[in-house]
Amino acid sequence: MGEAEASAALTRCCGASRWVQGMLERRPFGSAEALHRAADEVWATMERADVLEAFDHHPRIGADLGALREKFASTADWSGGEQASVAEASEATLHALRDGNVAYEARFGHIFIVCATGKTAAQMLALLEARLPNEPADELRIAAAEQAKITHLRLDKIQDAT
Repeated sequence: MGEAEASAALTRCCGASRWVQGMLERRPFGSAEALHRAADEVWATMERADVLEAFDHHPRIGADLGALREKFASTADWSGGEQASVAEASEATLHALRDGNVAYEARFGHIFIVCATGKTAAQMLALLEARLPNEPADELRIAAAEQAKITHLRLDKIQDAT
């Protein structure tokens, strides 16, 4: 990939611009393992503002998917697949997810981030409710770790597509 194409692909994986720049500076990657190792190493250098920037590239779980497609066009297909179980949830679970996300964002100042792949809406709701009592610094660390998991899944998707 050229630099512009690589930048766009990496931004789809993680929206933190300093992370993308750090990854671009480490290219080329000799293997999938080297790519993933670099992703972790660069992510470990991110500050709070960078982590929050990455979070801003995610739709709110349980939010209106039509509106999300417009706002997050570059990652909508991935986010939709990652959150596919939300579409199968009961109305009560969807309302609880929405309300839980509002409470979470009010408490922590950022959206709830969870690696949703393989999780049902009820499981995501249980995780959200379990994390609400966390101290803000602890929760930011947990959410950043979830972002790292999502990034790795998306890096694998890029590799599969190339």
